Amino acid sequence: MNPDTAASPDHRPRVLVTRRIHEAGLQQLGEHTRLEVWDGAMPPSREELLRRAEGCEGLVTLLSDRVDGELLDRAGPQLKVVCNYAVGFNNIDVQAAAQRDVAVGNTPDVLTDATADLAVALLLAAARRLPEAIDQVRQGRWKTWEPLGLLGVDLVGKTLGIVGMGRIGLATAQRLHAGWGMRVLYTARDPKPDADSRLDARHVDLPTLLASSDFVSIHCPLTEQTAGLIDAEALARMPQHAVLVNTARGEVVDQDALAAALEKRQIFAAGLDVTTPEPLPPEHPLVGLDNCVIAPHIGSASQDSRRRMSEIAAQNVLAGLRGEPLPHPVSTGEAG
Repeated sequence: MNPDTAASPDHRPRVLVTRRIHEAGLQQLGEHTRLEVWDGAMPPSREELLRRAEGCEGLVTLLSDRVDGELLDRAGPQLKVVCNYAVGFNNIDVQAAAQRDVAVGNTPDVLTDATADLAVALLLAAARRLPEAIDQVRQGRWKTWEPLGLLGVDLVGKTLGIVGMGRIGLATAQRLHAGWGMRVLYTARDPKPDADSRLDARHVDLPTLLASSDFVSIHCPLTEQTAGLIDAEALARMPQHAVLVNTARGEVVDQDALAAALEKRQIFAAGLDVTTPEPLPPEHPLVGLDNCVIAPHIGSASQDSRRRMSEIAAQNVLAGLRGEPLPHPVSTGEAG
């Protein structure tokens, strides 16, 4: 073979993306890196993830991928950057990455509106018993208009409790305050003057919020302090007509306690976009309850949000490979 026509070695940095994400981000990465994308319908197994990470200089990971010291060491000392395709990053050992000089990024901000929209959708679906009503039609059980059939709870003028007034919590509160005239209570480490002035919101402690709210929407990050935050004691504080919505992390809610509260009609209903584990097994008590609406973690599942998430992930990885500060490094903001 003529050496002048032989293919030259590809010295571009190697990057692994652990699931197929929006093409916009993959195209950016493909122009500058040797890109490898896991195309499986399910996430790679732990063994497969460790094997494929070897020799990579950049990783784009999902919440289902555990990024710890073992994985970082298997990737090797040339690994420069990891970006989570999510706002949350509780699957990443950030300290272990820092010890190895690996930059860590995430994809914040762009999924705020999509997740807030879904929180409101779940609240409406649970409050107005939409899944039950739809099932009645599909299963041929709709016989006539019933004066007392499928009675839900009203939204107008009620009290909304936001657990974790970050970006998504604020966006959710804005929708429900403006659209239904809801009074807003919230928990946060510190008062939020913006929410106080724009929504006439009030900063309270969690027990006060739970006892005083008709609707409770969870938007706090998953930390040691928030794991199991909504437990049996917390649920017992809520009014019997209350609706609980969780679009943050499944681990924030004690699911066994929630199932018991819903079965006993201790609270009216719940709407969940996140569970633990994911997916929730079909035999789990929550799955069979008429007053529990469960979505398969679709908070950010809008076309614009997922496209922007892929672009941000690519920008983070490419900056990290160049040794530059990441446009979107991880922060201690709310999970999404």
